[in-house]
Amino acid sequence: MKSDPVTGHRTILQVPHLNRRELMAGLGAVALDPVLPQAAAAQSLPTLALQAKSDAIALRPDGPKTPIWSLGGPTTDILRFKRGDTSEIALSNQLPVPVALNWQGMGGSPASEPLLARLPLASNTNENSIISWRHAGTFMSDIRLLGDGQARPSKARAVVVQESEIVTVDRDEAFLFEDWRVRPDGIAIAPGTDPKDTSTVATINGQTTLDIPARVNERLRLRFINGFQRNIIAIKIEKIYVLVMALDGQPAEPFSARNGAVVLAPGGRADVFIDMTTSPGAVSSVLLHDGTEARQIARLVTSNEPPIRSAPLSAAPALPSNGLPERLDLKNALRVDVGLGGPPADWIPPVNFASAATPAFRAKPGRTVVLALTNRGDRPQVFHLHGHHFRLLDRLDDGWKPFWLDTVAIEPGQTQRIAFAADHPGRWLMEAMASDWAAPRLVRWYGVE
Repeated sequence: MKSDPVTGHRTILQVPHLNRRELMAGLGAVALDPVLPQAAAAQSLPTLALQAKSDAIALRPDGPKTPIWSLGGPTTDILRFKRGDTSEIALSNQLPVPVALNWQGMGGSPASEPLLARLPLASNTNENSIISWRHAGTFMSDIRLLGDGQARPSKARAVVVQESEIVTVDRDEAFLFEDWRVRPDGIAIAPGTDPKDTSTVATINGQTTLDIPARVNERLRLRFINGFQRNIIAIKIEKIYVLVMALDGQPAEPFSARNGAVVLAPGGRADVFIDMTTSPGAVSSVLLHDGTEARQIARLVTSNEPPIRSAPLSAAPALPSNGLPERLDLKNALRVDVGLGGPPADWIPPVNFASAATPAFRAKPGRTVVLALTNRGDRPQVFHLHGHHFRLLDRLDDGWKPFWLDTVAIEPGQTQRIAFAADHPGRWLMEAMASDWAAPRLVRWYGVE
């Protein structure tokens, strides 16, 4: 392990030798307007029809497809929008259980917040909403909030909101990594249940392996999304320089991924730029490490076609800002201790959540909030903040890392401090779960009012 010169955190040197603690150490180094009432929706708005439905996925080369649940819709797995656009979302629940549609990383949309502003959608019912895509970035949409212990695990959807400004890349690709626990009879189990006697299968965009062709000197923007239900993962690209441009949907000061690897907590996202400076016909492995082993999940294949240009593009500037504040007032911040991983106390499963529950804290709009997240359990804990993005504070509480996050993982016995500007009035969820398939997803809420 070495200390990252940009973040000061330990990072990965060799993915094949990683264990879970090393994944955790690397995590620190990488890591919408309100929904309007339906009556206010203009008939000319583009409509995105989504269906919570039964589905199947090919997880075994020679066997039948495995039954799952999914968020169906357009044929492509990637939902694409543009910053500033407004869309009508029409959700149909065709499953035998209620669902809660969640947009991972979408800040500032209190009217679409699951469990607080929107009750779970009952089976065989429909719901329409209007969303303005406030921030550009990489996000994820899913119906997993109520998924623990259900009859089937569910598949997520990658969400891309394009910048209004021109970003100089030749291709923009999103890659959603997911994991499945499959019994010998071919049935996949949902998280929150004992994975005994199951095998783990990882997929990238719904496939167990994938070839990604590219031409010499082509610049690719790769959006990595950790759709694993509980596991922290590392994604490593061999033989190619990897520049991290954004984390959890928000632009970062560009920095080099140590040894070509980025580490992501469940739900975490990273946008990286790569320039294909390899020779024609060269193959670069994309390795996935889940804390136990590394496996090749995809290959970057350099085409034998003529180079796309005679030389690589010049160094990439930072991505356009989404308008998050440059400074945070730590001196006058509201400071709150948040325990994770110990006795349940105020944390409850989403299926038992009631909006009348006591909030973790209340903050006035515009005030800086500092949360001290302490892991009192014996496993790494993953914390996800709805509604806002936060800065990861330095150990001395005298500064912060040069990126924004909405998800962070904390080692057992450790405390991690995060800070954010409470700029979005409303009521918002916080999620916590251990990095263990059988561990429950738990929630609390906080208010900005």
